[in-house]
Amino acid sequence: MSKRVLLGLLLACGLTASALAQEPKMGGTINAVIQPEPPGLMLAMVQNGPVQMVSGNIFEGLLRYSPKLEPVPELAESWSVSEDAKTYTFKLRKGVTWHDGKPFTAADVLFSVEMLKQTHARARNNLAQVDKVEAPDDYTVVFTLKQPFGPFLGIFEVGSMPMVPKHLYDGTDWKTNPYNNAPVGTGPFMFKEWQKGSFIRLVKNPNYYEKGKPYLDEIYWQIIPDAAARSVAYETGKVDVLPGGSVENFDVPRLSKLKDTCVTGAGWEFFSPLAWLWLNNRQGPLADKRVRQAIMYAIDRDFAKDVIWNGLGKVATGPSASTIKYYTDDVPKYPYDPAKAKALLKEAGYKGEKIRILPLAYGETWQRWGEAVKQNLMDVGMNIETIATDVAGGNQKIGDWDYDIAFTYLYQYGDPALGVGRNYVSSAIAKGQVFNNVEGYSNPEIDKLFADGAVATPDSKRKEIYEKAQKILVEDVPVAWMLELQFPTIMRCKVKNLITTGIGVNDGFKDAWLDK
Repeated sequence: MSKRVLLGLLLACGLTASALAQEPKMGGTINAVIQPEPPGLMLAMVQNGPVQMVSGNIFEGLLRYSPKLEPVPELAESWSVSEDAKTYTFKLRKGVTWHDGKPFTAADVLFSVEMLKQTHARARNNLAQVDKVEAPDDYTVVFTLKQPFGPFLGIFEVGSMPMVPKHLYDGTDWKTNPYNNAPVGTGPFMFKEWQKGSFIRLVKNPNYYEKGKPYLDEIYWQIIPDAAARSVAYETGKVDVLPGGSVENFDVPRLSKLKDTCVTGAGWEFFSPLAWLWLNNRQGPLADKRVRQAIMYAIDRDFAKDVIWNGLGKVATGPSASTIKYYTDDVPKYPYDPAKAKALLKEAGYKGEKIRILPLAYGETWQRWGEAVKQNLMDVGMNIETIATDVAGGNQKIGDWDYDIAFTYLYQYGDPALGVGRNYVSSAIAKGQVFNNVEGYSNPEIDKLFADGAVATPDSKRKEIYEKAQKILVEDVPVAWMLELQFPTIMRCKVKNLITTGIGVNDGFKDAWLDK
């Protein structure tokens, strides 16, 4: 269903090369929905999807990535790699300033690297192969690796390694720094105002280093908690852009058929979002692999795909999405089989202990999914209690390991060394972090496979290693993999050039313009 809907609408809307070839027009305001309201905007501290979507237009990384995941210049204008593939030298753009007018230099890069190692779980994992980072001058940064690391040029996207202003954060308590609520970046848009529960306003950076950009004057990120009201806001013209996931799936076909509406499934190539259930492996019934396997058999994932997600997804087979490198479906299978689930629970000695489930507070679709999973698990004899919370509260509980089962979806970043291993290696178990190994799974063999896979050569060796890791993980079920998600973006056809990179809306307003 999803392919038919998206392909047909793409053709109908005429998102063609000729549209992209038009001369951009200056000025104007775009209203876009952000759902749910971000828990914060400091990208180095919080990495929820909505945070990345808004703040990716405030902050920048050293590189951007094309839809084919090829690195392209951003704050780094060029780079070179040594013959032994262990030294990466980046030449920074000159004349770049932070939004407060201070110059951006190599000192900011060095500071950002050290800060992110402590505040950003994915960055910490990505930087594990770095031996040292040096700045021979204000506009040169040299990363020296311990050993060759094939995916290294893929770690510099704004959400993965945002640059942080050293002059505002050095020597402060990062968690309580007032600039967390009024972020200062180098990006095309500056933070202006946040009326909680209403909107976040970004305004054009008049001193942006790419002359003539951005084209837009401002962006209003509209916060509309009610799902029906978000759809009405688009229908009535209050908003121009519905980023992927901002309206309920059952509304996508209807909204897509409205006059002067364009739809695209592009802009998620870097992410390959994968939904799963965190399963707390540390104690209680879920510490038993047989109970975790029972959960996989108990959940009707085809129902979730076809009914709850309206066909906008694909049943996951394991820890890797089918769209990233080294994926294999040659793994143990868990079809919907309640009888098998009951037998495994009996074998494990499950006696009706209470199990808490934490839905994702991202709207009605996720709430429906939480109810469906709860019913699936109760149908096989599990004692399930739903714990309701908002996004920030859910992050807190998951980071504190105060849950039994919790919904999530995470990005995969094109390579298992960047976006998969972080959720399963024991070195990524760190309390207070939300997107690492919060399930507490620990397996020395998996640790070694991911360590070896990150640096192995040639690619055929990496493939062999990661295929073995997938088989072991799917047997152990550290988490319960649900669906590969699809998030079409719906917008007025007058909005041009919004989706130009592999992360789509997250850094797209730099190039966007209005055909007024």
